Amino acid sequence: LDFFHLLRRSISLAAPSIPADFAFPVCVYNMRASVNRPPTPDVGDTQEKQPTLEEIINIKFIESGEKERLMELLRERLIECGWKDEMKALCRAFVKKKGRNNVTVDDLVHLITPKGRASIPDSIKAELLQRIRTFLVSAAL
Repeated sequence: LDFFHLLRRSISLAAPSIPADFAFPVCVYNMRASVNRPPTPDVGDTQEKQPTLEEIINIKFIESGEKERLMELLRERLIECGWKDEMKALCRAFVKKKGRNNVTVDDLVHLITPKGRASIPDSIKAELLQRIRTFLVSAAL
């Protein structure tokens, strides 16, 4: 049901003397035609923007479920190699040094992000890169 059907029902429930098929005045139906409505675009402006190759690849990764599988693989590999524990230890040491009440999440992100990215083992990067290449070949992109 659309908005106007719901409105009719609520009016008929609140005021039973008004019939359910009551025709609303034109002004109620034209509420969507606002003075503040943006101008109609020119014909040349109506062409939709074509997605970039990067956007197309990202859409394919998401729709196929491959992105989620790769993220799960990455999580598993980082836990297996001790990377996650190492990052936790760095965070705990930083919080202990600065004091619990003097540290924000942004502080931790700024501290950990460069160290975390630099310390991901090359073998994990290579494995993920190979999986991505395999997906792109199989998806014919």
